[in-house]
Amino acid sequence: MHNPEVRPRRILSIDVLRGFDMLMIIVADRFFAQLHQAADTPVTAAVAGQFNHPEWFGSTAYDIIMPLFLFVVGAVIPFSLSRRMQEETTRAAIYRKLIRRVVILFILGWIVQGNLLAWDAERFHVFSNTLQAIAVGYFFSCLAFLHLDRRGRYLLFAGCLLGYAALLTLPTVPGVGRSELLPDRNFALYVDRLVFGRFDDGLQYTWLLSGLGFTATTLSGLFAGELIKSATPPKKITLYLVLAGVISLAAGLLWGTWHPIVKKLWTSSFVLASSGVCFLLLALFYWIVDVRGHTRWAFPLEVIGVNAITAYVLSHVISFPSIAGDLLFGLEQFTGDYYPALTTLGGFALLYLLLWYMYRNRTFISV
Repeated sequence: MHNPEVRPRRILSIDVLRGFDMLMIIVADRFFAQLHQAADTPVTAAVAGQFNHPEWFGSTAYDIIMPLFLFVVGAVIPFSLSRRMQEETTRAAIYRKLIRRVVILFILGWIVQGNLLAWDAERFHVFSNTLQAIAVGYFFSCLAFLHLDRRGRYLLFAGCLLGYAALLTLPTVPGVGRSELLPDRNFALYVDRLVFGRFDDGLQYTWLLSGLGFTATTLSGLFAGELIKSATPPKKITLYLVLAGVISLAAGLLWGTWHPIVKKLWTSSFVLASSGVCFLLLALFYWIVDVRGHTRWAFPLEVIGVNAITAYVLSHVISFPSIAGDLLFGLEQFTGDYYPALTTLGGFALLYLLLWYMYRNRTFISV
């Protein structure tokens, strides 16, 4: 927790983009599903469908949320680490802070989706959450920023993509045969089950070897942050972000024709395609907010974005819609099938008021 007066200079569009991403996570998915249940129209069906993950192959808009979270984390690294290095903080102190953040993110991940608070070993999952994926990508991307030059970081990015693609296609899975990008037939899932045993989440998402993909996604954000932090004119920065987005998205889709896009495996083609979308979103937000200076509309997203981890954890630990239901129960007779969607919006309003109060009092919680 710290006072913003002593924080490093922030790029407002990054905070706003983070807030937009969190808005999708904490309210939009549930709201559109409930809206479709009530309205049951082709339009609501199409929108709600975009807030569901595909069973295996392909991608929806909802699949961008987690990569965007990692991407934005990476985009901040050049600003935060450069400041610490300029303050002549020792490398040992930086490493201690990195390790502390990794540990805290893992613990928060255990609380949110690892069932830690159930205090039941049978329900505990070691690695099964976005915050833990962020911890891995953030840690290795920070090390890359500290120890590698720009060319070295690009080579690491390529190495993560190619190395992970090889691990998904070349090894033999005991009892199955050659690894395939299919459920229960891929080497990444075999490794997770081998290492985690009964603590595996059982959902066919992969985590350990997928750390290569998490790192690559975070590095792509780091590259964007380096560009924004550079002395390049803002309009050119926007153009370069768009070009990076188009090239990355096209490369991911092309590679996906023979190395399919599978979010549950975080395949290398998924990394490229999703990072391309993230570059384009950042370009759009950067152009509107930081280049054109249109900021008033973005204030609510900024309120969410500057306390994103707090919003994420609280929305998973506390049932704000249930609290809203206790306050709005009298409206159920008037809203009928739309009442669940109303309580979801009411729950979000309660969470937003808490975040707004923190923002107003300059309370910013980071790990």
